[in-house]
Amino acid sequence: MLLAIDSGNTNVVFGVFDGTDFVKAFRCANDPKRTADEYIVWLSELMKLNGLDHTKITGTVIGSVVPETEFNLVSLCRRYFDGEPIVIGEPGVELGIQVLIDRPEQAGADRLVNAVEAHRTYGGPLICIDFGTATTFDVVDGDGNYRGGVISPGIRLSLEALYLASAKLPLVEVAPSKTVIGKSTVHAMQSGIFWGYVSMIEGMVDRIRREYGEDMKVIGTGGLAELFAERTDVIEHTDRSLTLRGLVEIYQRNGGIV
Repeated sequence: MLLAIDSGNTNVVFGVFDGTDFVKAFRCANDPKRTADEYIVWLSELMKLNGLDHTKITGTVIGSVVPETEFNLVSLCRRYFDGEPIVIGEPGVELGIQVLIDRPEQAGADRLVNAVEAHRTYGGPLICIDFGTATTFDVVDGDGNYRGGVISPGIRLSLEALYLASAKLPLVEVAPSKTVIGKSTVHAMQSGIFWGYVSMIEGMVDRIRREYGEDMKVIGTGGLAELFAERTDVIEHTDRSLTLRGLVEIYQRNGGIV
């Protein structure tokens, strides 16, 4: 089995694959202080509860945007899975695409992994929108090369900032209001955050398409992708396992056998 580890700013997701077939994913908060020993106790118990044996894992691949967490995840793979993990961004790790931006080394691992898998699955050119801690729009050309993108605050981050910076505004859930014009404070906040993001998505996709000069497919991923896709026609496909499958694809492109 293969263990694909997606370490984002908020959560770490461990995806178990049998060959290229997805089996199960386990998620925990991203805490850079969590050690390799703590990870294995937590992960092995969860796998056991789901009828899986962590000793059957024969390969590991890591995509991380948090360097402090990456160190402990690499230690986990070396110590408990008896091998060197493939780490996105490390020298010698091939993506199979070109990163055509001014500072390729600054591109987040998750964004590059998404670009690889989105193009493999859906073709291009395309825009991949990832609803994570940040909301990102990544542009992939017809040949699968990464062309850059847009980074904006994630919707939950925006909600928390609004709550913390305002004396009388409550913390509200992310939910579509039935009307845009709010009739109460909570209604107005939900409308502003949800329909404001829908408007941002639609406007940004339109601007990217006009600047790029071609029609482009739009793929949504991340926890809130489906919620927004239900309220706008701009997002053509949602794909919750895009990043994990991209890690498996890159593992294979670097000689890993799954």
